[in-house]
Amino acid sequence: MSELHDHTALELHQLLQRGGVSPVELASHYLERIERLNPEVGAFETVTREAALERARLVEREVPHSRPLWGMPLADKDLQRRAGVPARFGSRAFADFVPEESDELVQAVDAAGAVSLGKTATPEFGLPSYTEGLASPPARNPWDLALGAGGSSGGAAAAVASGMLPFAPGSDGGGSIRIPAAVCGLVGVKPSRGRVPGGSGLASLAGLGVAGPIARTVADAALLLDGLIAPEGYPAAHRFAVRAPGDDGPFLGAAVRGEGRFQLGVLLDSPWDEAYEIAIDEPSRTALELAVGVLAGRGHGVEELSPAPEPGYPEAFRTIWQAGAATIPVDGEREALLDPLTQWLLRRGRAVPARQLAEALAWLAGFEQRVIRRFAAYDAVLTPALALTPRPVGWYDAEDGERNFAQQVQFTPFTSFVNVSGLPAITVPVTETESGVPLGVQLIGRPGGEAVLFAIGAQLERRVRRGTRHPALW
Repeated sequence: MSELHDHTALELHQLLQRGGVSPVELASHYLERIERLNPEVGAFETVTREAALERARLVEREVPHSRPLWGMPLADKDLQRRAGVPARFGSRAFADFVPEESDELVQAVDAAGAVSLGKTATPEFGLPSYTEGLASPPARNPWDLALGAGGSSGGAAAAVASGMLPFAPGSDGGGSIRIPAAVCGLVGVKPSRGRVPGGSGLASLAGLGVAGPIARTVADAALLLDGLIAPEGYPAAHRFAVRAPGDDGPFLGAAVRGEGRFQLGVLLDSPWDEAYEIAIDEPSRTALELAVGVLAGRGHGVEELSPAPEPGYPEAFRTIWQAGAATIPVDGEREALLDPLTQWLLRRGRAVPARQLAEALAWLAGFEQRVIRRFAAYDAVLTPALALTPRPVGWYDAEDGERNFAQQVQFTPFTSFVNVSGLPAITVPVTETESGVPLGVQLIGRPGGEAVLFAIGAQLERRVRRGTRHPALW
C-alpha cells in the first residue's frame, strides 16, 4: 500500500482538492519523514514544526481551495527571508539572524496556499555549486550518501529526492536549480528572466538569479512554477515594466499533454572551453546519446551545433561572480566567520574596478544576443546536464579559490551561460550510473519558451521511465 510521500506532487494536489487528505495530515506526514531522514541527508537547515502545523490549520480554515498550491508542503531555501524564522544564508556570520519581514518569493508561496515546513540548506550565500560549508553538515545525495547533493539549492534537491518534500522552490544564478536536480535525479527548471515575479532576475547583477521549481516529475515542476508565477491565479501580477516574452502560462497543461514535434539542436561545446580543460565523461555522454535517440525516434528534427568559441566569457563571468560577493554584508572581524572560499570571493569582489565591472556587464549583454541568435533555428537545444558524474562530499578544494572555481566549471560547464542569456532551461533524468546514481540532460529553450520545454521534457520522461525508482533510504 502506497504512502502519501509515494504520490507525485500533482497526485497530492488532487487528493487535497478531493478532500482525500487535509493540509494538516499532509504536513504532519512530511514532518515525521524530515525528523527521521534529515539527520543523515542534511537537507534542512531549520525545521519549523509548530509554525508549519499552525499554517496548515490556517490554510484549511481561511485560504481558498482555488489557490494553485493549496495545502501543499514545501520549504524555503535558506537564502530567502521568512519573518520570524532564522535566515542563516549558509553562514556562521548569520547564525542568530531572524528577519522581521518576508521576501517576495516567500510571500508568493504563502499567497498560493502552500505550507512551509522550514528552510532547506544552501552553501554560504548560495555562491558555490555544491552545498557544503563550515556552518552546517553537507547536503548529501539520497542515492548515495557519500556524494554531495549539488548546489546551491542542494538542500531542496536532497529533500525532494528523499521524499521529505513533494517539491521545493530553489534559486538559480549559474545553475543552482539544475545542478542539484541533475545530481539527485530530479527535474529542475530555470525559468526565463522576468518570468517569476518574486524571483525575476531583473534586479540581480547581470540578471542572473531567478527562482524556479525542483520536483520529481515534469508535471510536478510545472505545477509549482505556475504557483510561483501566479500565486492567486492567472494573470500574473508582474512588478517590472519588462518580463519574459510570450504568455505567462499556465504551464501544467503542456507538461501533462507532452505534445508536439520540434527542431532540436545538440550542443557539446561550452564557453569555458578556451580557458579550462573541459571533458564530458562517458556516463554523461551516454545519457545525452540516449536522450537524442529517444527524441529523434519520436520524430523531432535533431542536429548538432557547430562550435562557436567565446574566449571572453570566462573572464567576464568570473568578474560578475566575484563582484556579486562584494555586497555580502559582513565586515571587519566578522569576516573571519566566513568560509575560506567566501573570504576569497569577497576580497576579489571588493577589489574589482568599476571599469572592469562595467566592461564585463557590457560584454555579457552582447554574449546574450549572440547565444539567442545562435539558437534561433531551434525550438530547444540539448546538452549534458553535467560534464561529470556527481562528486563526492569533500571533493571541492575548500581553501584554494582558483582551483575551486576550476573544479566547478569542469563539473558543470553548461549551466551558467543560460543564466547570462536569460533563457529558460529544464533538466530531466534519463538514466543512471552502474551504481544506480541518476544522470540527466538539459534542454534550453527560446526566450519565453517554457511551454515547449515542458512538452519535450514530458515526452522524454515517458520514454525513459523504467518504473518508479527511489533511493534505498526512501
